[in-house]
Amino acid sequence: MTWRTVLVLCAAALLTQACAKPIAGTATWPGVRLEKVLLTPADFPEGVQYDRITRESGQADGVGAPPAMLSRPEGCSDGLTRVIADSAERGPGSAAEYLVAYDGARMVITVLTWRLDLDKLAAVADRCAEFETYFDPSTPGIPMTTTRLETPRADALVYEQTMQLGGTRDSVYFSFENIGDTAVFGLALPSPNPSIPVKGSLPQTFLDITAKQAERAQSA
Repeated sequence: MTWRTVLVLCAAALLTQACAKPIAGTATWPGVRLEKVLLTPADFPEGVQYDRITRESGQADGVGAPPAMLSRPEGCSDGLTRVIADSAERGPGSAAEYLVAYDGARMVITVLTWRLDLDKLAAVADRCAEFETYFDPSTPGIPMTTTRLETPRADALVYEQTMQLGGTRDSVYFSFENIGDTAVFGLALPSPNPSIPVKGSLPQTFLDITAKQAERAQSA
């Protein structure tokens, strides 16, 4: 198994275990507010892939996702998104999400109409600063680290989670920020795609987009 296979499995599980729920039916408050603050294709360079993500109403977290990988310490492979799922407010208008893809970076951004528990997220990141993940307890663990990144938005929690496998290192990125009574949550992973004419680099493109989305939410 290659490092990229493992990374894709980890990221796929994280993306589908995130708490975001669709806006079902006609948007009502706070769904109307979500629609006003959400970034749209017009906010990105021409050629960038942008897709709104919709899910079946009432769909449980993690449907269609591969199971979370085992880890030492336990619960580190999906710890950050688990904190969100455990405290999520659900129902129409609770969250909206979209996918943005560049040549080199694929991101899912979620805007919430409730606040994240940043203290619990920071505690999980600290506990899982260094851990090992694996498919079977009898196999050697894959070393991973969780590192907080410094960003211009001081109140945002941004983490780089790095895997080292076979001498190769690669990362996924998380961003969490509360803006008043709302929040922005983002996840990004490297994804080369020459069919997209606009290049993106991680973490910078991810930081730019999450900051722009937070500023839009703050202006509402």
